Amino acid sequence: MRLTLYTDYSLRVLIYLAAKRQGELSTIKEIAEAYQISKNHLMKVIHELGKLGIIETIRGRNGGIRLAKPPEEINIGKVVRQTEDDFHLVECFNLDTNKCVIAPECGLRHVLFQALQAYLKVLDQYTLKDLTGNRDMLRSLFLNQPEEDS
Repeated sequence: MRLTLYTDYSLRVLIYLAAKRQGELSTIKEIAEAYQISKNHLMKVIHELGKLGIIETIRGRNGGIRLAKPPEEINIGKVVRQTEDDFHLVECFNLDTNKCVIAPECGLRHVLFQALQAYLKVLDQYTLKDLTGNRDMLRSLFLNQPEEDS
């Protein structure tokens, strides 16, 4: 199983926001600098997380972003399902484009489907709170990032 960069960034944003003090606002720039990733990519991620109701975006001069609900209410499996485009691990998982000649009799499809279900079941067992029990350490790691040359 492999997550897209989009889902990876989505989870990183949520971890960053959960590591903050409750209600404290963050900015896209701040998160991009903490992870040393593209602000443009993060803008798309944050827009979608806002549409999904996972984060709250506050506009204006003193605006920013924060979690829209407590970390214990944000299920990791649900976030992954909402941010991944599809779970087509192999060609035969996509009925519209499948051209594999052995698909009708291949046992691999069933095995991979079971593996995918097990993968998602594990993710469903965790919340954002489970991933950020070490908030103080996470905050210190975010603060100790080297400055990028402009």
